[in-house]
Amino acid sequence: MRSPVVAIALSGGVDSLVTGFLMKKAYDKVFGIHFTTGYEKKTTNVKALESQLGFPIHTIDLSAVFEEQVVDYFMSTYLGGKTPNPCLICNQQIKFGILLEKARELGADAIATGHYATIVNSLSFPDNQISNSWLEKGADPLKDQSYFLSMLTCDQLDHIILPLGGYSKAQVKVLAKENNLTPTTPSESQDICFIQDKSFSQFIIEKKGFSPKPGNIKDINGKIVGRHKGLHAYTIGQRRGLNCPASEPYYVRHIDLSTNTLVVCFKNDLAQKKMLVKNIVWNYPETQEISTMKTKMITKIRYAHKGAVSQLIRSGSSGQVIFDAPQFAITPGQAAVFYEDNRVLGAGIIQ
Repeated sequence: MRSPVVAIALSGGVDSLVTGFLMKKAYDKVFGIHFTTGYEKKTTNVKALESQLGFPIHTIDLSAVFEEQVVDYFMSTYLGGKTPNPCLICNQQIKFGILLEKARELGADAIATGHYATIVNSLSFPDNQISNSWLEKGADPLKDQSYFLSMLTCDQLDHIILPLGGYSKAQVKVLAKENNLTPTTPSESQDICFIQDKSFSQFIIEKKGFSPKPGNIKDINGKIVGRHKGLHAYTIGQRRGLNCPASEPYYVRHIDLSTNTLVVCFKNDLAQKKMLVKNIVWNYPETQEISTMKTKMITKIRYAHKGAVSQLIRSGSSGQVIFDAPQFAITPGQAAVFYEDNRVLGAGIIQ
């Protein structure tokens, strides 16, 4: 059986460097692939990476498609009163979409990245009979990135290798030091790489060139309690920046675009037991019915959320999630990710 050709996505950081090092040890034929988005603070020294790793690296300009599929998505979703997570869309559409296609055009069978998560597929576990690939949490709970990879399909997971899934960040740094691997990008990448040093609202104003439209802030009883500086500057659950004195802090509960109103409430009124989810990617092949309820599921409603026991009533690519206990600040536009133990069952976008 032919050994697969693996392309390694390289950013210049320590995680991708160690990934390249591990892949070169594991596979006979490897090459690097570095993509640009147009939002880099400085140019990555690709020649320095080639010198350290000992294999060729192709540079691909994906700035146009990144702008269209990630940045435009971020801005339109935000201006639509929701709070997007562009990293999930970038992983789905760019890194493991367009970039994977480009890597395969260059002769690769698979792409490897420095994400801290585990993919169970025939590439990572060649001695096992695996008919459907799936995603699991990484070994390091402080670095686990399964949330950000949760909307990848089984077909995409078939062609991905994540060698850092079983490592902690500390172990990766030791590996880099022991093998004289020096990052060309010394700092950790940001969650939203294209925002950089600006606030979300300032970024949108500069990109769209519009003037913010102030309006009323009302409580859940309809009483005006203040003025907002433009709905694009707020997100569900936000506490800071409201400037509405009261007996206890207000939180954003609802963004009403039709009346340009920001609805706020006290923390106890922010909790909900139900939410709607759309655009579900379901990677649990044992349950493929059109409509199903999965019990004992843990649902995360944002990356930093610990997860909560819930049920999912699913109908095709949509569904309703019912939590055992109310959850705070369920935010439309964010991803709901469904887990069973370490395994990712699927994910969708909160409505």
